[in-house]
Amino acid sequence: MNLALTILVEGLGYASYLFIVSLGLTIIFGVLKILNVAHGAFYAWGAYFCAFLIGEFSAMGVSDLGTMIAIPIAALVVGIVLGSAIERTIIRNLYGRDEVLIVLATFGLFLVLEDVILLLFGVDPYFAFQPTYAMPGVQIGGIYQDGYKLSMIALSLVVGIISWVVLNRTHWGKLVAAIIFDSDLAVAMGINVRRVFYVVFVAGAVLGALGGAYIAPTISVAPGFGVEVIVLSFAVVVIGGMGSIAGAAIGALMVGMLRAYAVLQWPEIELFVVYAVMAAVLIFRPEGLFAPAKARKI
Repeated sequence: MNLALTILVEGLGYASYLFIVSLGLTIIFGVLKILNVAHGAFYAWGAYFCAFLIGEFSAMGVSDLGTMIAIPIAALVVGIVLGSAIERTIIRNLYGRDEVLIVLATFGLFLVLEDVILLLFGVDPYFAFQPTYAMPGVQIGGIYQDGYKLSMIALSLVVGIISWVVLNRTHWGKLVAAIIFDSDLAVAMGINVRRVFYVVFVAGAVLGALGGAYIAPTISVAPGFGVEVIVLSFAVVVIGGMGSIAGAAIGALMVGMLRAYAVLQWPEIELFVVYAVMAAVLIFRPEGLFAPAKARKI
């Protein structure tokens, strides 16, 4: 029972930040049809900038709880500033281009952004542990659980619900649906497609940066750690289905639970089990488990 509870909490904690990052990736692809490999750079930049701000705030005498303000600040600054700059200069030139060209261009951009991180933040790791001290742990089933990890799970639920409501219950969501169905017709109806693309890309960048910013206090923020998360994020969206919020949630849960089980019971297959599930899904459901239905044009 204790083992099952540990796997559940660890899996949910891992799935929570992975869902937030994957959600930004799948939203960008669902609307813009851009397979953005550079999304991992938003995650890395969010983590680095958050860790830097937490260190600065702590040096100024801000309380451990107060340093948590660095998380939304880092996510918004990185997502809006970096996301806007990339969309305006590079991404908008890739709309409608061949998928291979898009992947190569965004992969090159990812490498450039990783090197810029080294230039600005150096090669030494950052340790921003203060926010984890601000949240006391709780006893669940007789096992001590990290309060910060539980707050991460709550954050992922809030982000998922808000995203679903915006895309399915608002006027903005209807504009996005119209563009996904037929962007040319949307232009003819007077919808500013370029502006919608810009907002969606920046929103996805903010989500990627938020995942990195929130995970930063729990890890050593070091060069190159954005590579792993982009690979796992692609695994999540492939399992769940590109462009699906529910698919991103289910995919993140599957990856999180499988990884938690493997780490605790069979660490030798930690990564293999994730890719084995992804391969199985691709064999039987090439578009993912919950890929949105494609509208048929008449």
